[in-house]
Amino acid sequence: MLRRQEAVGKRRKLWGRLGNFTELERVAAKAWALGADAWEEASAFAGDVDDSIASRSRDVAGDGEVKCPGSVELDAGETVAFLPCGLTAGSAVTVVGTAREARPEHVQALVRSGGGNGMVPVAQFAVELRGLRAVDGEEPPSILHLNPRLRGDWSDRPVLEMNTCFRMQWGRAQRCRGYPSRDDDLVDGFRKCERWEWQDIVESKQTKTSSWFNRFIGREKKPKMTWPFPFSEGKMFVLTIQAGVEGYHINVGGRHVASFPHRMGFTLEDATGLAITGGIDVHSVHATALPKAHPNSSLQQALEMSERWKAHPVPEEPIHLFIGILSATNHFTERMAIRKTWMQFPAIQSGNAVARFFVALSHRKEINAALKKEAEFFGDIVILPFIDRYELVVLKTVAICQHGVQNVTADYIMKCDDDTFVRLDVVLQQIATYNRTLPLYLGNLNLYHTPQRRGKWAVTYEEWPEPAYPPYANGPGYVISSDIARDIASRHTNHSLRLFKMEDVSMGMWVEDYSASTTVQYIHSLSFCQFGCVDDYFTAHYQSPSQMLCLWEKLSAGHAGCCNYR
Repeated sequence: MLRRQEAVGKRRKLWGRLGNFTELERVAAKAWALGADAWEEASAFAGDVDDSIASRSRDVAGDGEVKCPGSVELDAGETVAFLPCGLTAGSAVTVVGTAREARPEHVQALVRSGGGNGMVPVAQFAVELRGLRAVDGEEPPSILHLNPRLRGDWSDRPVLEMNTCFRMQWGRAQRCRGYPSRDDDLVDGFRKCERWEWQDIVESKQTKTSSWFNRFIGREKKPKMTWPFPFSEGKMFVLTIQAGVEGYHINVGGRHVASFPHRMGFTLEDATGLAITGGIDVHSVHATALPKAHPNSSLQQALEMSERWKAHPVPEEPIHLFIGILSATNHFTERMAIRKTWMQFPAIQSGNAVARFFVALSHRKEINAALKKEAEFFGDIVILPFIDRYELVVLKTVAICQHGVQNVTADYIMKCDDDTFVRLDVVLQQIATYNRTLPLYLGNLNLYHTPQRRGKWAVTYEEWPEPAYPPYANGPGYVISSDIARDIASRHTNHSLRLFKMEDVSMGMWVEDYSASTTVQYIHSLSFCQFGCVDDYFTAHYQSPSQMLCLWEKLSAGHAGCCNYR
């Protein structure tokens, strides 16, 4: 499927609004060449896969023992630390630093809203706990992104923002503005947000006098303690992030300020990196109470090699729905969780629906050898022979369309991710409600979203010159009819399919091209949830393996409830 580079020199057609075709082809050609070598190495690998994975995931000292220091320290000015064995409950990261004075920055959004020339004073920094990236070209996940904004959002009141970023998708931010959270909204018994007073609020002498008088006459038994925002420009602070059972707890100067619950399936062991960025002078960093033993990375713990979880052969007769699941090479646990949960729906067991994982290759030969072993045993993995890269996810989507109309005969094709839980029964019910004579595009649709031109996720004008994307369904889960998939596969074969590095936008582009000659049913539903899980969900995104099992247990008990962390 990737041997399209040869045709590029013959046609030299301009993409126009549809992206920098030749650059994507260059990346694909390189990934294909490296993938061919990687597959040969994996096929020739003769060692013990389980032992090799475990040994490569450890930092081994000369005496053969796993090197997991109980503490890590950084000197003044150092802003990046490696935590080889992650964190455990009770671990703490303490940052001693000074917040820098505000500096002017240009904010284009203020110019568009009439906010003068858009120059505003900004004082902020970030402390991040990071994990390991899953594929090349993908940013490491932010397990905890702590962002104190001393002047708030563009010179507003101060804000303490916390968030996570998983597979280059940000979750919903938790923002503390000085108002206490609800008494029942707790993390390990701590409030998500504590109260603080803004510096522009000063109690009058009369107010203070009245307050003390009221206490003397018994109207108030307990004086209320008020604190200012914990960070000030030009002043030193001591910030501690402590890992708890339910989440992370933020303390400044010994006072609890906020708590952030675990999200998106990240475990404490995943937090293997620390990065400090922005307007801060770092004096020292201390990570203490770290785990002294590496978590077991045994492949046998991730995969349950039981006949019960093997895939059924593809039926010879046509099927109703083919589901392609995008997965990363080393996501053994995620795939096993899906096999044990929604791949057990009666529609899949009876052969009315078929689900397969689509996985590209890793640079690590032992990981590829383990993937090959897994695929041969379970029979539910389509291995794509190129090195996994973020920009090439779109090629996995093309492969799903090809497989759904060429290797099986399906009426509809669904694409989802390996952290998506699919309520297959209600998805099939939804499909049945629409006109079967018209092409279908079903999902959580975005209408005329604009590309980000700045920042980490920027899209250049060469990649996408137009001001907005076509209507497209969010990538964690959507359905297309077979006629659309057949058109995509056909155009890819004859080298006329135009590609973009964001696979969900690419699908919207292809459907838009197809709709130029026929009427397509665009069906929007928020129940294809983009962030987490909602009531009456069709798909739930960002679900960890343990949450997958929890969702399945609830469905088995007759209740489609969510299992999100609080």
